[in-house]
Amino acid sequence: MNKADSDRLAGQLEALGLAAAPSADAADLVVINSCSVRQSAEQRVLGKLGYLKGLRKRKPELRVALTGCMVPPDDAELRQRLPFVDYFLPPLQWDALLLAARESLGLPAAPASLACRAGEYETPLPAGRDGVSRYVPIIYGCDNFCTYCIVPFRRGPERSRAVDEVVAEVEAQVGQGAREVTLLGQNVDSYGHDLPEKCDLAALLRQVSAVEGLWRLRFLTSHPKDMNERLVEAVAGLPKVCEHINLPIQAGDDRLLKAMHRSYTTAQYLDLIGRIRARVPGVALSTDLIVGFPGESAEEFQRSYDLLEQVRFDVVHAAMYSPRPGTVAARLTDDVPAETKRERLDRVEHLQEAISLAKHRELVGGETTVLVVGCARGKWEGRTRTDKLVFFTDPGDWRGRLARVTLTRASAWSVQGELLGEAAPPA
Repeated sequence: MNKADSDRLAGQLEALGLAAAPSADAADLVVINSCSVRQSAEQRVLGKLGYLKGLRKRKPELRVALTGCMVPPDDAELRQRLPFVDYFLPPLQWDALLLAARESLGLPAAPASLACRAGEYETPLPAGRDGVSRYVPIIYGCDNFCTYCIVPFRRGPERSRAVDEVVAEVEAQVGQGAREVTLLGQNVDSYGHDLPEKCDLAALLRQVSAVEGLWRLRFLTSHPKDMNERLVEAVAGLPKVCEHINLPIQAGDDRLLKAMHRSYTTAQYLDLIGRIRARVPGVALSTDLIVGFPGESAEEFQRSYDLLEQVRFDVVHAAMYSPRPGTVAARLTDDVPAETKRERLDRVEHLQEAISLAKHRELVGGETTVLVVGCARGKWEGRTRTDKLVFFTDPGDWRGRLARVTLTRASAWSVQGELLGEAAPPA
């Protein structure tokens, strides 16, 4: 979501006449788009701001803006802590920065087409982007209020974009060279519930799939309580929708799930996994897991670990719990020692590394189709429909093309292959 937001803000600034600088040192304006989902993310942002503080001493004319989830509606405390920052902009609320940019360039007041309000976009796409794979937000905010999460307090309630607006943006992205689009939302499965016309994510996937020139379509992030049979059928039946679903579990213990306000049980989650795998053979499943949530016992953690062993996800995004001020969980005692959190995270990572390696080794000797997104360290880089990272070498230019590849060697993180030729795009 932050990548999509950053691209959109860049598009607005470029429409005003600004151009991307090669580095912060060469810039007149630096915008930091922050994440505060975990303390480690905030620390990285603060580290970058520390560098900019020093840079500004050497370059007083530099202007600095901070946006994203670190910026609360009341930014008085941040202004006191970070006096060298000129603009504090909550997520999607960039009007003050855009107005200042226009004034500094001597431009007239912004037309309505450049207005940016939370969840209401009529903005130019970023200029000069040539990414093969793009992100398109379809719903902003979140209504779930999981007890550990700050997002609803920063991004507000759920607001769905109109179907025709989403389709028009996908068409524009494809016109710029995109071949794969990921539809985004903090809770993407709840798309459309607030629209005046009857629509849901499954219906939107059908509409977007009809865009000519689009080859692949993905969506994230899903919530187990909102993934219904219509959506599973859409993944199974729409040729452009990839067989890859991110379905966060967060914990494999029912008491913890209740304490997290996740609104499902492990039995319900496992039943959903079974139904997805039965209807979409070969589907790749990824998940999110928090270790060390307040009160997590060794037995409760073991249940999470056992669930990972049982399901055998393709990817697990695991993180140690860190309290987010303002959330319900922040009022609980953070009583799992840091060393215990680290030990549990290490166990999860080692387990998943072994599972991922085994899954990738099963692919060796087979053939797959890869959408090539770029070149890394002298090799072409792409992904399968199930989001497996594949590398191969060839002297030709494969960016933005579909390559048929024989898979020859596997690691836990990627698969190496040999080029067979070009694959035909879907009709």
